[in-house]
Amino acid sequence: MVKRISILGSTGSIGTQTLDVIAHDSDSYIVEGLAAGANLPLFIEQIKQFRPKKVSVASKELAEQLKMMIPSSTEVLYGEEGVMEVAAGTDADLLVTAVVGSQGLKPTLAAIEAGKQIGIANKETLVSAGHLVTQLAAKHEVALLPVDSEHSAIFQCLNGESPAAISKLTLTASGGAFRDKSREELHGVTLEDALKHPNWSMGAKLTIDSATMANKGLEVIEAHWLFRMPYDRIEVILHQESTIHSMVEFVDNSVIAQLGNPDMRVPIQYALTYPKRKKTPTTPLNLAQLGKLHFKPMDMQRFPCLAMAYESGRLGGTAPTVFNAANEVAVARFMRGEITFLQIEAIIYQLLDQHQLVISPDLGQVLETDAWAREIAGRIAF
Repeated sequence: MVKRISILGSTGSIGTQTLDVIAHDSDSYIVEGLAAGANLPLFIEQIKQFRPKKVSVASKELAEQLKMMIPSSTEVLYGEEGVMEVAAGTDADLLVTAVVGSQGLKPTLAAIEAGKQIGIANKETLVSAGHLVTQLAAKHEVALLPVDSEHSAIFQCLNGESPAAISKLTLTASGGAFRDKSREELHGVTLEDALKHPNWSMGAKLTIDSATMANKGLEVIEAHWLFRMPYDRIEVILHQESTIHSMVEFVDNSVIAQLGNPDMRVPIQYALTYPKRKKTPTTPLNLAQLGKLHFKPMDMQRFPCLAMAYESGRLGGTAPTVFNAANEVAVARFMRGEITFLQIEAIIYQLLDQHQLVISPDLGQVLETDAWAREIAGRIAF
């Protein structure tokens, strides 16, 4: 059976790898829609190869340029309305949300309303408004299929298991570019240093989030919503090889783990083909060659962004929205050279400290909180 796919963020790391998976099994998929930002050269290549019916770019100017370079059979849209149309206005069965940041929230909600299954690679959507997304998905009987390697691993480990049998979830963390540095050694680290992830090939924002461990914090909150698990039963451990992608401990003390080489195409394809499995264009795991696996307990004082994520998750309401928005702005400022690496966490702390919590926010309150946090985080001076 052919599956119809739309992708938000097609020119990013997850988007390009999703299209790579599709290209290796092209008879099984039809690409209905693609949305990208401003990377026109790559986007044009994707459109010519996959022939989507609808595409969207960031601005009207880019849309006008794009129209002159692609087949006229493809409808060109732009801006927020364009993204919403690609998300909810095509014949796609599954939407892969691979945009970075909270900009994925509104189109994801629109796609759920339209009955699309969601391959969720945009963790910020569940972090900012997990209660709204999961309630709407349940109402429309829409599956939220995890694309992140850690959540895909847990999803696979839980296949056929009763929720009552789960004792705890364990997310593994590589530790990012600075895992072997003390906090004292983080003073003066550069953007170039932060972008040297030891295991994974990811976009810049995600790579920096891995170095601060904010990314793992976002994953903890996402796991809470995806698997309905209390925060006290979600653990993070350091695992430098990124071979065990996550694991589940059951009430009988059995532990089931999902292993594989660090290649995002495996969890991406599983989300596309679930509940079936197919061959992937990836390298098999050779444990004998690998030889050893290493683990360390998580040091929350060394990685305060992870501690703040747990705190935000436990507070609930709009606290995770603030954590996510403050982090996005702080990372962007670090990438522009406006602040230091350690000031990322300082901005998040200040925003959480100033925030007036709303316990059960509606979408308007979530968006209002998000905008407030971004405005304040953008002008904090040191």
